[in-house]
Amino acid sequence: MKSKNRLFSMGLLLLFSFLNAQVKHHGQLSVVGTQLVDKYKEPISLRGMSFGWHSMWPRFYNEKAVRWLKKDFKCNIVRAAMGVELGEMSYMKEPQFSKQRIEAVVNGAIKADIYVIIDWHSHNINLKEAKEFFAEMSKKYAKYPNIIYEVFNEPDYETWPEVKAYAEEVIKVIRENDPNNVILIGSPHWDQDVNLPAADPIKGYTNLMYTMHFYAATHHKELRDRTDKAIESGLPIFISESAGMEATGDGPLDYKSWQEYIDWMEARKLSWITWSVSDKDETCSILKKSAKSEGKWKTEDLKESGIKVREYIRKYNSHE
Repeated sequence: MKSKNRLFSMGLLLLFSFLNAQVKHHGQLSVVGTQLVDKYKEPISLRGMSFGWHSMWPRFYNEKAVRWLKKDFKCNIVRAAMGVELGEMSYMKEPQFSKQRIEAVVNGAIKADIYVIIDWHSHNINLKEAKEFFAEMSKKYAKYPNIIYEVFNEPDYETWPEVKAYAEEVIKVIRENDPNNVILIGSPHWDQDVNLPAADPIKGYTNLMYTMHFYAATHHKELRDRTDKAIESGLPIFISESAGMEATGDGPLDYKSWQEYIDWMEARKLSWITWSVSDKDETCSILKKSAKSEGKWKTEDLKESGIKVREYIRKYNSHE
């Protein structure tokens, strides 16, 4: 009887491992038309969490936190947000520390068999530093199909010609080392003006996508309509940052608008990441100060936004 129970338990474990397998199953991602697809050229939606700025919340940048986000939240992707300028431990001030924190999350994602975005989390153009950073990251991680590069988080006041010229330089550096992994490109006005790259996209490279960010209590149907037009014109879109409150990251959750966005993304098989794994006193930081650095968060460690996004990711990733 014991051996039968053991075999049954092993069978369940193997089944769970197969169902929870991500990169081993889906493999190398690419872009076909406007759709992110897996190695079988089947459409894939990635859903997960972004860590907060590494320079402000470095304590969460560790392998165990990544593993918990996969196990408990059912994330199939995480986003490592390299704080370029913000804080005393920013990349500009402490590049070595910064790279160690980002790599802890990237290595954790590779071990956990999920995808990971290496996000240059800046609102300004820092071309020299970005080229150096992505040259190093692409040399180190080119062989891993887990990797997605995000070369410019949220351009604020830069024009599209400025962002485009910057992105082309950084893409060139990445592609010298990594010909395959997907690259995400931001657009002006905090990733709202996707109509601008839609009218003048980057050419000469494959596996590029463009990011759109929304905060559901501030941004409504107008942004979805603008994004729909960009997709219709042939622009591949990836929602690399989103949440249910105001664009300030604070204020009450707008559940109705948030659900409208999720329904819209799911209908289009768009990938979406929610902001953020951090414990700041604001709505969008999903954790309370009581939350341990290495995961194992209880319900009482999660804020309202954390409880809701966990519910969303578990629900929609269980359909895959």
